[in-house]
Amino acid sequence: MTPGRFMRHLAAALLPMLAAPAAWAALTFSGSQGTLSASASFEIVGGKLQVVLTNTSANDALVPSDLLSGVYFNLAGGAGQLTPFSATAGGITYLNGAQKDAFSVAGQNVGGEWDYEAISHASLPGLNAGISSSGVGSIWDQPGFGGPNLGGPIVVDGMQYGITSAGDNVATGNNGLLDNEITKNSVIFLLDIANGFSLSSISNVTFQYGTSLEQPRYTAGPPTSGPPGVPAPATLLLVALAAACGWQVRRSRGARASGALAPLMPA
Repeated sequence: MTPGRFMRHLAAALLPMLAAPAAWAALTFSGSQGTLSASASFEIVGGKLQVVLTNTSANDALVPSDLLSGVYFNLAGGAGQLTPFSATAGGITYLNGAQKDAFSVAGQNVGGEWDYEAISHASLPGLNAGISSSGVGSIWDQPGFGGPNLGGPIVVDGMQYGITSAGDNVATGNNGLLDNEITKNSVIFLLDIANGFSLSSISNVTFQYGTSLEQPRYTAGPPTSGPPGVPAPATLLLVALAAACGWQVRRSRGARASGALAPLMPA
C-alpha cells in the first residue's frame, strides 16, 4: 500500500472519533476584573458535583467588596438538577486579623454559612443558579449545605464566611472586613446531581463580590477542560495519526531500498 492510500485509510477510521464530543471529568472557569480574580472548578467526584470556588487575587483585601461571596451560572435544564450537600473551608477562617478559633481550619464544615438557589432576577440575565454566602437582596435565604450557624444571623447575610484573596494580609482592612469571619482562600462544595447531568450543561459562570448586586461582578472566560496537562481527545488522535503516517512513510522508503514491502492492510 502506498503512503497516500494508507493515510486515507487511517484518516477514514479516526476522523469520526474527532467529531465525538469530549466527556471531560472537570471544567475550570477563571476571570478577573481590576485587582480581583477568581476561579471555579466543576468536577464529578463520587457521583456528586464538586465546586471549588477560589479567590485567586494576589492583592490585599481591604473592604468587603474585595471578598468573593458567590458564583452564579446557567444550567441547561434548570437549577433543579443540583441539590446542595456540603460546604467545606479550603483554608483558615479569620476574625479581627487572627484565626477565629481552633476549629477554623481547612476542612471545617461551613455549610451553615452558604446557600444554593435557583436564580430569576432581572439584573442577572442568562443565569439560573448560584451559590452564595450573602443574601444579595434576599435572593439567597436559609443556608442549604447542612452545617451549623458559625457567625451572624441564621440566614445567609452580610459578609460572614466570604472568601478573601490569596494575597490578603488578614490584619489589614476596614472594620466591615475585620469584624466578619473571612475564609482564605477557597471553599469546596458538593451537590447531588440529577440523572443525566453533564458538566457540559454549565455555562455563563459569574463571580460576585460583596453583599449586593451593585458591587463587583464579572463573567469568567471560556473553561479549560480535563486534568492539567492532559490533551483533548482530538489532539491525541491527531498526534497518533501523524505518528502512524510518519511510520508508514519510513516503512515504504525502507522497503523500496530493500526491494520488498509486505502490505500493512488489504488494498
